[in-house]
Amino acid sequence: MNVERDRTRLLELLRTLSYERRNVVLASGRESDFYVDCKRTALTAEGHALVGRCLFDRIRAMDPLPRGVGGLTLGADPIASAVALTSWLEYERRRAQGQPDEAERVAPRTIDAFIVRKEPKGHGTGQWIEGRKTIPDGSRVVVIEDVVTTGGSALKAIERCRAERLEPVRCLALVDRLEGGREAIEAAGVPLDALFTRKDFIP
Repeated sequence: MNVERDRTRLLELLRTLSYERRNVVLASGRESDFYVDCKRTALTAEGHALVGRCLFDRIRAMDPLPRGVGGLTLGADPIASAVALTSWLEYERRRAQGQPDEAERVAPRTIDAFIVRKEPKGHGTGQWIEGRKTIPDGSRVVVIEDVVTTGGSALKAIERCRAERLEPVRCLALVDRLEGGREAIEAAGVPLDALFTRKDFIP
């Protein structure tokens, strides 16, 4: 993977497909004169691949490797999916080259995705988090956010993960609007790492 090339191309797509300079009301309730809808990029074939590679590059440097990646639906869903897919493709590539050791062949260093619901499932188990079958209690997880403004969505996901006996160890975002979200998330004990900030869109 050429991460710098991928990051440059991802920013091009975000600027072209996701960024708009107009007056909007954000999910936080704040008014803004610009908008970044990362789903427009993350749901394209190329954007999905780029998001996965760029964020997986950040995650795979963590030791030990987190077991899961996810966040509050809907913004985090395609991003978490992209990271999980990338982790498996990278494992397959290394296995084809004979690189994984015996321990990794038994338990691949891959990351599964999960989805945090905004309300519990209305039937069946009534669960809050989808994808827990392969992410056991006590697992280290990364919380994903598409755009951080106040940090509200990430904080809800962090709170829910902790309530469900998961351990959020980092929050990864595509874009940090630099409007206080980082401070709020890190005050909750989870460091934030964003690929881009508002300065990449509005110099």
